[in-house]
Amino acid sequence: MKRKWFGRMLVLLAVLCMALPVNMSFAAAEVEELHFLIPGGAGGGWDGTARGVGKALLDSGLLGQASFENMSGGGGGKALNHLISTAKRQQGTMLVNSTPIIIRSLTGVFPQSFRDLTPISSVIADYAALVVAKDSKYQTLDQILADFKKDPRSVKIAGGSVRGSMDHLVPAMIIKGAGGDPLKLVYIPYDAGGKAMAGLLSGDTQVLSTGFGEALGLANQDMVRILAVTSDERLSQAPDVPTVKESGIDVTFANWRGFFGAPGLPEAKAQAYRALLKKMYDTPEWVDIRNKRGWQDLYKPGAEFTAFLEDQEKAIGGMMRELGFIQ
Repeated sequence: MKRKWFGRMLVLLAVLCMALPVNMSFAAAEVEELHFLIPGGAGGGWDGTARGVGKALLDSGLLGQASFENMSGGGGGKALNHLISTAKRQQGTMLVNSTPIIIRSLTGVFPQSFRDLTPISSVIADYAALVVAKDSKYQTLDQILADFKKDPRSVKIAGGSVRGSMDHLVPAMIIKGAGGDPLKLVYIPYDAGGKAMAGLLSGDTQVLSTGFGEALGLANQDMVRILAVTSDERLSQAPDVPTVKESGIDVTFANWRGFFGAPGLPEAKAQAYRALLKKMYDTPEWVDIRNKRGWQDLYKPGAEFTAFLEDQEKAIGGMMRELGFIQ
């Protein structure tokens, strides 16, 4: 009787396991709730990445609850300092960041670096783009560069971040590559991408330097035109948009975006976050969000992410010294 009863119980357990939703994985079950800390205002690349990842995780059933907090200030330094200074209370928090954490550390905007955090994983790559208002006189990148060479002050370029940041660095690289003087660039910094876009549409600036993903969403709403993208080849989401290289300028640039945990985050929890993000890539919810926003997958977890950051720090540091942004 005991053997028959035990056998029936095994069969019942097997049936119950088969009845569970497919997305109820062991990896997902380890992370039930996440708080996303966003070091910039609404409408920017950090905001879009955190909320896009959060939506994919929630809609796919991989995550039960998610909350989002925008904490702008200090070029991202305010949120970074908050995460470090309250680390013991931030075990369930992931800070979204990108290439600017390296740039701003190099330039001394804030004293901390990625080494003061727990690198979780990079998630996407987003190429840079130069954007103009729908009714702008500029139809090509070459026209912008021609006006810059005649009178550098006639072309104001906006970005959703501080001077010396990626939004500043990309057009400076393009100008230098075209034979111009990047130090004459008139760069107008805004607190976030949404405010920079408002400056462009109001006519306060003529060009916007931003991520391709952000630019694509606005172009699809027929608000702006994308004149050039910093990829090696044209991107499938916008095949009509030429690359910077097509203007004879040897400049390519991809901005990574990813997540960091608080310093001292237990390794088991960090690994659970990495597993959760990796599983997200296989969901149709993520594929839909990624394609709509023009993102490219870039999964580099843990030690691989750290090595990637160290390599980028060396490359960007050398480039910024050449352009005169740092000594």
